[in-house]
Amino acid sequence: MFRFEELEIWKLSITYARLMYGLANNFPKIEQFALADQLRRVAVSISNNIAEGSGGTSKDFSNFLSIAIKSTLETVNILYIAKTLSYISENERIRYYQEAEKND
Repeated sequence: MFRFEELEIWKLSITYARLMYGLANNFPKIEQFALADQLRRVAVSISNNIAEGSGGTSKDFSNFLSIAIKSTLETVNILYIAKTLSYISENERIRYYQEAEKND
């Protein structure tokens, strides 16, 4: 077993990516190669950075965790944009925002 597989934050980030994929799949067709694609890519980036960083030094790991947090923040920004464009409701934005906070 790899170190990252034991980390609760990695497990949460996998769950969050699944949620973001589901959300992105509900965006209008016109967004599937734009905003939805960006949301999927950045959501996967969170767990990727946690996994990659876990294989290095403590300093490396800290840097990768910082990048993972920034990716989480990017998803939050996309949630605001999706709400502004009426792709999601305010209740959905709040729900996914709260999920993002678990990764922070």
